[in-house]
Amino acid sequence: MGAGRRGGGARMGGVDLDQFAALRTPEGSAALAAATEVAGGDPLAAAAALRAGGVPAGLSAAALTQAELRRRAVGKFGPEAAGMFLTRAGLEQATRRPVADRRAARLRAAGVATFADLGCGLGADALAAARAGIRVYGVEADPVTAAMAAANAEAAGLAGLFTVQVGDATAFDVSRVEGVFCDPARRRAGTGRRIFDPNSYSPPWDFVTGLAERVPRTVVKVAPGIDHALIPAGAEAEWVSVDGDLVEAALWCGRLAEVPRRATLLRGDAVHTLTGSGAAEAPVGPTRRFLYDPDPAVVRAHLVAELAGALDATLADASIAYLYADHPTATPFARCLEVTDVLPFSLKRLRALLRDRRVGRVEILKRGSALEPEKLRRDLRLAGDSAASLVLTRVAGAPTVLLCHPVPTP
Repeated sequence: MGAGRRGGGARMGGVDLDQFAALRTPEGSAALAAATEVAGGDPLAAAAALRAGGVPAGLSAAALTQAELRRRAVGKFGPEAAGMFLTRAGLEQATRRPVADRRAARLRAAGVATFADLGCGLGADALAAARAGIRVYGVEADPVTAAMAAANAEAAGLAGLFTVQVGDATAFDVSRVEGVFCDPARRRAGTGRRIFDPNSYSPPWDFVTGLAERVPRTVVKVAPGIDHALIPAGAEAEWVSVDGDLVEAALWCGRLAEVPRRATLLRGDAVHTLTGSGAAEAPVGPTRRFLYDPDPAVVRAHLVAELAGALDATLADASIAYLYADHPTATPFARCLEVTDVLPFSLKRLRALLRDRRVGRVEILKRGSALEPEKLRRDLRLAGDSAASLVLTRVAGAPTVLLCHPVPTP
């Protein structure tokens, strides 16, 4: 199998090419409809129900796998998941629709009219680009996944703008297009195990980063935990969170690079962006009345210093990304807590404080602490009718716990 992105359709998605072809027949459509009715419950009972309805065992298994994957995919793709064909590995790595749509809009605004998705997987990013009016050529090494991507384009009414070929992503002639997108596989085909060495990605990292030298508009999707040292010189690195969950990072190369670092927060229909160098350092000072817990996209983008400047805030420890200020300032980039007590960590003292305050429910946040929140929760022996937030952290290098209460978001 040549370099691509999503290997192992039969192993990771539960179907091979013959089974997928069967799912595309009228009998297969009926099996999918029946599987949808029973998906989400006991799998043995669901399989028995389909067989009792006359669905052959192989088709029943394939239909139930698709129905279950579609149910899981709603969180990423919304209602359109009901008509998509999926593999487990492809769904795991697929881009959420709001993120893919935003990326496609940015590409379109940059003048990209033709686009190659090298290792297109199930087509999430390619479909978003096609919806934006971009002509997309997908390349996928795994035949089952490629067939599913083509079926997904047909179901979305986008087959005229998104076509897929089975092949080696590294062999595609990129001179045919104005832009390139690549999301290299970060899981091993057949096992699904995560790959941490970029040189073991598929396509390999040197090919991926070399695309920027060949195509003036290149976007590379990478793991949110990417080492900043791997970011190519001159590229814009963007981290994206959705409703507070960090979901991906992307490298915008060549003419697409606008700033060194960007944190993008998608919250409902709102988009919030913070940019900066990624190299600035926030000032350090004492703890203050209000604590800010930055969004993980801000932290990963190394933009805590830029946020500190906007909030007139400081760190209490140079290595811990909690910010402290004297006054609360509304911001989409951090959650704000009011600090009522600061004490060196001591289980005995903390237990006594919570007992005195009649705290029976706590949320536990931590940065820079080795303590296990659930074990601490048990050890605290909470009893009372009040709620509070505990922040486990370090202040000037010393283990510290802060008792806080959330500040309502405007």
